[in-house]
Amino acid sequence: MAVGKHVVPRANGEWAVRNSGATRATKVFDTQAAAIKFGRNAAKKDGVEFYVHRKDGTIRERDSYGRDPHPPKG
Repeated sequence: MAVGKHVVPRANGEWAVRNSGATRATKVFDTQAAAIKFGRNAAKKDGVEFYVHRKDGTIRERDSYGRDPHPPKG
């Protein structure tokens, strides 16, 4: 998995921001919107990828705030 920040759902309905590969959350929020705001700012600050997951765990959104590992050609 690429280095980045992930907004992920928790079993109790909360949302967490977690680093790629980490088992523990960096911070937990009551709403996905609050988690996205915090996670996006952290990804920009660290210059890493940013991922937002749906409640089912699939990725719904992805942004790059650093060196893109897959830059567009041309």
